[in-house]
Amino acid sequence: MKLVHWLVAVPVALVLIIFAVSNREVVTVTFWPLPIQVGAPLWLVVLLAALVGFLFGEIVAWVNGRRWRRDARRKTRRIDALERELAATQSQMATDAGGVRLPAPRV
Repeated sequence: MKLVHWLVAVPVALVLIIFAVSNREVVTVTFWPLPIQVGAPLWLVVLLAALVGFLFGEIVAWVNGRRWRRDARRKTRRIDALERELAATQSQMATDAGGVRLPAPRV
């Protein structure tokens, strides 16, 4: 798994470094309708825009996944309740056997 991480991370880092070195020109960024102008290197503007887009996409995906997370929590609670009920039933069956210890069924 670490090998896959490095096989992906190293080429991506190299591409980003080459991009940053190749695009060092200063560009002016304006925020219409505000009278703000900021001068920044082109690579910084592009990478910040990509980062903002990535974060926005992650937030949208997280919000859209709430149904599956809620369903998973509900199923986890149901499984826990059924396991407690099974343990209680097995305990009750063991004591109802009249002192004869029955093997617990495998789950």
